[in-house]
Amino acid sequence: MKSFVAKRLGQAVLVVFAAYTLSFLLLYVIPGDPVVAMYTGGDAGHAVDPAALQRLREEFGFDRPIFDQYLSRLSGALTGDFGVSLKTGEPVASVMAAALPQTLTLVGLSLVFAVGLGLIVALFGTYTRISWLRQFLLGLPAIGVSLPTFWVGLMLVNLFSFQLRMLPAIGNVGLQSLILPAITLALPGAAAVGQVLAKSMLGTLSEPYVATEKAMGLARRTIHFRDVFRSAAIPAVTVTGVLVANLIGGSVVVESVFSRSGIGQITVQAVLAHDLPVVQAVVVLGAVIFVVVSLIVDLLYPLLDPRLRTAIVKG
Repeated sequence: MKSFVAKRLGQAVLVVFAAYTLSFLLLYVIPGDPVVAMYTGGDAGHAVDPAALQRLREEFGFDRPIFDQYLSRLSGALTGDFGVSLKTGEPVASVMAAALPQTLTLVGLSLVFAVGLGLIVALFGTYTRISWLRQFLLGLPAIGVSLPTFWVGLMLVNLFSFQLRMLPAIGNVGLQSLILPAITLALPGAAAVGQVLAKSMLGTLSEPYVATEKAMGLARRTIHFRDVFRSAAIPAVTVTGVLVANLIGGSVVVESVFSRSGIGQITVQAVLAHDLPVVQAVVVLGAVIFVVVSLIVDLLYPLLDPRLRTAIVKG
């Protein structure tokens, strides 16, 4: 097991390194000059002073060869120092620290909603013997996957904010302001979890050991909700691990729709302003979260299926 964890940690370091390197190269390839964007504040009609631009390039290191810039920024990133925002002049760490709690709260609540809804649909859709209810529940994931996130958000705002006046449409204040964004962000993930788990459970129900347990007199609900669910859960756990990364990416759209201050809003603003240090910090943060979640998922597999413990030890 130690060898397995060490191998996964090595792969995680490589993924983060690759994400940082690729983001650095892509940000320098895209059109636009970050120094000009910082100097003009995005105003195309702003007069440009070449001498002032040169001073800014020297101050932020943009006058050096690209490889020197890469090594310098990489050495800083290894210690958690991504420099200062080209747009605001604040340390990138401070910008991220101010926005991260809002996004993590949103993503965490969305993950709870997504997994909870997916489990309910899959477990009861495959358990009920009522034909129309079974078809309805098992058909919900396909509908959920096909709905655009921004459209769902706008429909929820129109219904619960403008018509029923039950929940706020925008803002970051209070638990109520989290409900609509979290549901909007969770629905595609819930559909994915429900779809994968339901398909896996339907396949597991045809396994010989299920018939054996029925013959032994075990209660149907015990077989379904304990043994079948546990055997069928591995694909759903994998999807849940991927879902975390998707939720972080989806927060860009959702935070824009609901005007929430978080990593999503910062990402949009940083890309538009060519704020390279902030964009790179966001990319690295996303990569770190992804590899950590992937490692947790890998460690959960042997707990769900004891047969995998032997495979890991032999590997």
